[in-house]
Amino acid sequence: MQAAKLRRFLTDVVVPFSPHYRRVFAAQGLDPAQVRTLDDLRRVPFSSKADLLNTPEQPQRSREFIIVPDEKVLRRRPSTLLRALVFGRDVVKRGFESEFRPIFMTSTTGRSADPIPFLFTQHDLANLQVTGDRLFQVCGARSEFRLLNMFPYAPHLAFWQTFFGGTTFGVLTLSSGGGKVMGTEGQIRFIRKLQPDILIGMPTFTYHVLQQAVDETVHWENLKRIVLGGEKVPEGMRRKLTFLAAKLGSPNVDIVTTYGFTEAKMAWAECPTPADAEPSGYHLYPDLGIFEVVDPKTGEPVPDGHPGELVFTPLDARGTVVLRYRTGDCIDGGLTYAPCPHCGRVVPRLLGRISRTAEVKEMRLDKIKGTLVDFNELEHVLDDAPLVGAWQLELRKTHDDPLEVDELILHVQKLNGADESTLVRELNSRFAAHTEVRPNRIEFHTGEAMRDLQGVGTQLKESKLVDHRPKAGQTRPQMKETA
Repeated sequence: MQAAKLRRFLTDVVVPFSPHYRRVFAAQGLDPAQVRTLDDLRRVPFSSKADLLNTPEQPQRSREFIIVPDEKVLRRRPSTLLRALVFGRDVVKRGFESEFRPIFMTSTTGRSADPIPFLFTQHDLANLQVTGDRLFQVCGARSEFRLLNMFPYAPHLAFWQTFFGGTTFGVLTLSSGGGKVMGTEGQIRFIRKLQPDILIGMPTFTYHVLQQAVDETVHWENLKRIVLGGEKVPEGMRRKLTFLAAKLGSPNVDIVTTYGFTEAKMAWAECPTPADAEPSGYHLYPDLGIFEVVDPKTGEPVPDGHPGELVFTPLDARGTVVLRYRTGDCIDGGLTYAPCPHCGRVVPRLLGRISRTAEVKEMRLDKIKGTLVDFNELEHVLDDAPLVGAWQLELRKTHDDPLEVDELILHVQKLNGADESTLVRELNSRFAAHTEVRPNRIEFHTGEAMRDLQGVGTQLKESKLVDHRPKAGQTRPQMKETA
């Protein structure tokens, strides 16, 4: 069924009307009508964020991925002629405008490159409602629940997926706009007044809100679920949020994570699981998209259940469309088609931890060679430390000299009055057990100072890793942030 839908999508929509893919299929000698199985999808070249970035030669490169129908081609199709005879030309014209005219836009966050716009048509917004409704169902929402949406109000998929999910599923939703709109105090005021059953937002900001709510002795007994998106959620973060929720009066809260990205125009969710069970994995929508898991180095598909990089192809998109999109996200449990052991759904699922290939950085730890450091792993190391609250890793050059060796500085908020010297020894021990590096120094800060360092309430995504290393020829360090 997926292969048949893919063939129709390529034949009727993408290849005729996408300037980029029309050229790609012609250059590769590919005929979309010959796509008979999902194995045939491998003949289509990968796309990546690099293909969408503007260049001096192509200053509007992302426009090449927008579906722009040719009216003459549409008129000649037998299905168009039949609908015009039955319903009239005006009805057919309005239908095509609903299907193909862009009316809405989101964009990538632009943290590692320029923001890239992704256009939606009415057809895409209908799909966003469908996926939002499904996401709410998977998360176990109920119509009588009240939801506080703390995602930043921005052209950001997470906010709008939640908005359309709430309106379609039919649950009372208050969208606060996140820290940049109402601040942490504004979220706590809403919590006191609304007493929401569900809290949804970015993990780091949600942690700060709950921590401050605990400090202000907020009483919140009916919190049932915390839904997180926009960032990775290590197991240690789940435990800390569960602990904070219990201090607020809700000891049985479910922590549920979602996965989505701008280029897919949709997000997927785990279903709630017992605290002592493995997460269920992200429940996919096989009628709306195809996930592949490939070897990050070779690009070859890996067997089900094996780790690899996630590649996504939509099956029913309009507006901006990318095929075989390499996400740069690696999943360690792979793809499974087994029924979910928790909710019983039989859709495919993505299992395990998701990490970003962009967060594997080279550090010059001596004058001779560099060492690859996986900051995804360090994130788990730090979130699993029980006496560490908020934290940030900072990369610098010694003396801010581009030709010097790298330094790794760990900024930490300690919890429960932990002794600093003891915590330094414990953190150094944790680093040594999991990585080849140790912090050059560990600096302790108050919770308020950590909120300033992470950009809570001022940035779209809070900064847990900052790269302040100057480039050669620069006299002052330049900031590069990675979510």
